[in-house]
Amino acid sequence: MQIKFRSLSISHKNAPVQIREIISLDDQAIHSILLKLKDFFSLGDALILSTCNRTEVYYSHDLDLSTEIIKLIGLEKGLTDIINYLDYFEIFNDDRPAITHLFRVSMGLEAQVVGDIQISNQVKRAYQASADLDMAGPFLHRLMHTIFFTNKRIVQETAFRDGAASLSYATIELIESLTSNTYQPRILLIGVGEIGEDVAKNMIHLPEAKVKITNRTFSKAQEIADEMGFEVVPFEDCLEAMKEADVIVSSILRPEPFITKKILKEFEIMSYKLLVDLSVPRSIETSVEDVPGVILYNVDNIRSKASSTLERRLEAVPQVEEIINGSIDEFYNWKKEMMVSPTINKLKLTLEQIRQEEIARHLKNLSVDEFAIIDKITKSMMQKVLKVPVVQLRAACKRDQAEEMIEMISDLFDLDKIKSDH
Repeated sequence: MQIKFRSLSISHKNAPVQIREIISLDDQAIHSILLKLKDFFSLGDALILSTCNRTEVYYSHDLDLSTEIIKLIGLEKGLTDIINYLDYFEIFNDDRPAITHLFRVSMGLEAQVVGDIQISNQVKRAYQASADLDMAGPFLHRLMHTIFFTNKRIVQETAFRDGAASLSYATIELIESLTSNTYQPRILLIGVGEIGEDVAKNMIHLPEAKVKITNRTFSKAQEIADEMGFEVVPFEDCLEAMKEADVIVSSILRPEPFITKKILKEFEIMSYKLLVDLSVPRSIETSVEDVPGVILYNVDNIRSKASSTLERRLEAVPQVEEIINGSIDEFYNWKKEMMVSPTINKLKLTLEQIRQEEIARHLKNLSVDEFAIIDKITKSMMQKVLKVPVVQLRAACKRDQAEEMIEMISDLFDLDKIKSDH
């Protein structure tokens, strides 16, 4: 059977956050699952991407392994009922749909906020994790570098990445709209991982706000605070800072909710308290909205206002898709050529072996000059014999008939038998 590039995906498009957070994988879990895929299925190409919006596995194999991979995720997460989540996964079992999906995800076309630049860095880290475990072969290396080159073209040739319309910026727009009647709103940012740091840097769009940040690693919070001119709160003083804040943005990774209804009930909320949960798994209990004055938003219900930036990005989508389709066509042609390369090389070796054997048989009767002439003539003959099958193989690639042509040439020249004899 032919080895195909495949993928499975659970994302904001087919699963709510309460499902995605159950499936979400941290770096340690990704490492563990990649090793299991390598050991159990001998995969040479595999990539796992897990963000707040999606968890996806890409792999090359002759069989559909989606159910087995989902069960592996369940095993890693300690989920005995993982089968119940199968319907939330979208499966891509053919090369072009799987390749196209990875391109679209990597460029930000599938992001909640179209064109979100964070996804590019997340894809690069996922690729690095695979490469570190020797799970990126020639196919995946070529595919990822084609994606990175395409991303560069999109940045340079379109308005798709102009401005700051990301999930983080959507958060800032939300805060701005809900605090418009508050003088110098007090904002507390908890957690400065990738998304938290991006939110902190986008706080420049709220010049009137009084921003405090806190993080379990104090030095990381201090570094960002120094850069942005914010106040740092030691993590152990987080509760007191939450009491004072008008807005709390939580981007902290914990297995259980960090901000609970019980905590908030102890606060004296004079008018309102806006809570924004950017964590997956969620770090704020959904029941906090039962507390009078509390407003809660999570990654699924944050929506950017129709900003001019986002409109420009949407206008650029057809141009982006055209660039992507051209890159996919180019990559797909390389993939098909790669498929016939072993047969071409085997045919060359076979004919060269026959040529060498025949020359060796008559070598003792040849002078040096005669040998040179015959060597040149036979090499030229071999190249002419090779030309037609090589041209036909490459033409068959473009017609998607490479497999039939490979089989025909292998039978005609008995390539498999010759290989096994030597």
